[in-house]
Amino acid sequence: MNLEHLFTIRRMSKNLMEDIFDLASSIEEKPDSFAEKCKGKILAALFFEPSTRTRLSFESAMLRLGGQILGFSSAKVSSSSKGESIADTFRMLNHYAHIAVIRHYIEGIGEIAKEFATIPMISGGTGTQEHPTQALLDLYTIRKELGKVDDITIGIMGDLLYGRTIPSLLFGLAKYDNVKVHLISPPALHIRKNVKLRLEENGLAFRVTENHKEVIDELDVLYVTRLQKERFPDPTDYERLKGAYQIRKSDLRKAKDSMIILHPLPRVSEIPFELDELKYAKYFDQAKNGVWVRMALILKYLGVD
Repeated sequence: MNLEHLFTIRRMSKNLMEDIFDLASSIEEKPDSFAEKCKGKILAALFFEPSTRTRLSFESAMLRLGGQILGFSSAKVSSSSKGESIADTFRMLNHYAHIAVIRHYIEGIGEIAKEFATIPMISGGTGTQEHPTQALLDLYTIRKELGKVDDITIGIMGDLLYGRTIPSLLFGLAKYDNVKVHLISPPALHIRKNVKLRLEENGLAFRVTENHKEVIDELDVLYVTRLQKERFPDPTDYERLKGAYQIRKSDLRKAKDSMIILHPLPRVSEIPFELDELKYAKYFDQAKNGVWVRMALILKYLGVD
């Protein structure tokens, strides 16, 4: 497949996403069959912002494929701390690795990659814009747990303004049929206008509400996010809003037996530990699924699947 870079899910077709999910499922079923697929290949992991799951799951994915890894986990240990431009970093990287994953605070990092990167680059999250691989593993988890992504109702709750997982997930859901979305947040954290406009253009049915209890009985999926403390321009706004959106056991009395709770993690207090043992809790399975999906992405973007 002639794939170049992945910085937005908007440019992926439903067929391509389903191909990736099918491959991820095959990898999950027989991981040993893929153990040498990337022998001799190098993944560069460039994390200019903190990460646990995304960085480690990409590294785990490459190692499980028989490849090797180089990179860094902080901008402080890269030459950007000396003033090097990201364009020069990309120029240099072209000679060191076969594929790269990058997390960066610059919103338009994908456009820079198009111009200066000659190896495939995959976003590990850019600014508050998008986190496409997180959305892919979210959709894969939904498909795996519910048997479908079409014809579902999902509630997305928490920080819909700053959370970069949210636009990617919504753009991905918009590619499926008969998906209904409840956007659950305080007014100060509603989705951005440009995201809303794109969803309206794509025909995704959504409703804005402030109370998850009003819609919990309709949901097939409850997707919970933390408040992005590090992205609040005014710390007093964070202090005022934190803790306002939490899931409690009592909230689930009206939930469907088949409903699943997802979370991109890390969590703070929005999902208490007591929910972890409930049948609804699938967020740690969701994180595990990230390895299979990212293995599939590496294979697709290297063209060795």
